[in-house]
Amino acid sequence: MTEKNKFITNPVAFEWLQRNDRPPKPRKRGMTEIRAAYYSNFGLSYFRDILETSGNYVDSIKFAGGAFTFMNPKKIREINDLAHEYGTLVSTGGFMEYVLTKGKDAVKKYINECKEMGFDIIEISTGFISIPTDDWLRVIEDVQNAGLKAKPEVGIQFGAGGDTTTGELQSEGIQDVSYAISQAKRFLDAGAYIIMMESEGVTENASPWRVDVPAKFINGLGLENVMFEAADPQVFKWYIKNYGPEVNLFVDHSQIVQLECTRQGIWGTNDIWGRIVTYK
Repeated sequence: MTEKNKFITNPVAFEWLQRNDRPPKPRKRGMTEIRAAYYSNFGLSYFRDILETSGNYVDSIKFAGGAFTFMNPKKIREINDLAHEYGTLVSTGGFMEYVLTKGKDAVKKYINECKEMGFDIIEISTGFISIPTDDWLRVIEDVQNAGLKAKPEVGIQFGAGGDTTTGELQSEGIQDVSYAISQAKRFLDAGAYIIMMESEGVTENASPWRVDVPAKFINGLGLENVMFEAADPQVFKWYIKNYGPEVNLFVDHSQIVQLECTRQGIWGTNDIWGRIVTYK
């Protein structure tokens, strides 16, 4: 545990070995958020194993979807407290859009209960619902007034989220990229912690990939202000190959080691071997 940051930092083997420099936590670039419980069980012992081996590289953990609403709140609190011991923030998933359909009182109760259980970040996604931007901003304000960080999820694909098929998504249509970026700018101006960019319609359920979309988000918002959903090795490899190891990425908890090896430039497939470098 460092005196400065008051959280646990794991020692690293082979420290003499040259690798890409990685800034220590807390950081604004090169952040990794991992998916926790979703369609599988995720308990304290398993999470402890993750943090004891890879905690230096986990900036935040997300309870994806609404799976955490089935869990014992005491166990959720234990997981969240353990995350904080390692300087790892804890985020909800996109469950807010379901809560939004239940009215303003439900939203405020949800925010307050998340705070009581030790969450740091509330994700605000609207993949399945349509909500005016000004109302979205009011939700961000409510989250921040509760002392939590707001993380709006912005994308171009209507109906994004869950297990929607490619055909169903195509029938829903897409949103104009410039409008999505203008929304995200307003959210950041209102104090949003970071923008999560939805992968559907971009690198998921899209053929070919819309590689122009991440570039426009980065150019419009700044690399440090966007986190890209990349829960597939080919996707996070593409992001690092194109934007370097300091791009912020959301991956599955099973992919931490592969992602960090790619960031540090110490492992990879033949198309990136020896090519991911930094100069600091």
